[in-house]
Amino acid sequence: MARYTGPTTKISRKFGESIFGYDKYFERRKYPPGQHGLSKRRKPKSDYALQLAEKQKAKYTYGILERQFRKTFHNATRRHGVTGEVLLQLLEARLDNTVFRLGISPTRRGARQLVGHRHITVNGQVVNIPSYTLKPGDVVAVRGKSKSMEMITLHAGAKNSEVKKFGWLEWNPDQMQGTFLSYPQRDQIPENINEQLIVELYSK
Repeated sequence: MARYTGPTTKISRKFGESIFGYDKYFERRKYPPGQHGLSKRRKPKSDYALQLAEKQKAKYTYGILERQFRKTFHNATRRHGVTGEVLLQLLEARLDNTVFRLGISPTRRGARQLVGHRHITVNGQVVNIPSYTLKPGDVVAVRGKSKSMEMITLHAGAKNSEVKKFGWLEWNPDQMQGTFLSYPQRDQIPENINEQLIVELYSK
């Protein structure tokens, strides 16, 4: 399976929420896609269907394929703490997600591209692996040669107030660099994901 690059509104309608951020087209039609629209009667979902849907929603949200997601889950089971919460912490600690959270890119897709094109450094070294897992204290910055790019200066150069919402991150707009202070607590992560359903799915 290749990484999904299709219309995001269709996926958001599938899950009934704008998982890729604000979407004006989703706001117009907040119901599942299909020719019958709201008129079609839908059967109640089974427990397995609910668990699978939650896993799919998490995968689409963070832009991860099944193999990567399963590997991240297994890593979470080997760590101390509640497996579901640790899973989300590891997803939040991904480099591409952190670039998105810091406001360097307005979307996770864009953040992944910036990382892949070698515009981002970690502790002074260029890292082009989007799935790279950050550790507390790691410094994420825009590469020196990339600071003048219009797409980056438009977002990273601004005093991004959004970063203040994320207590595990610190951002310096003047130097275009941020610090991954710690792994976030569950109540700090804004994503509407029921991680317990994912744990139940993989525990079968």
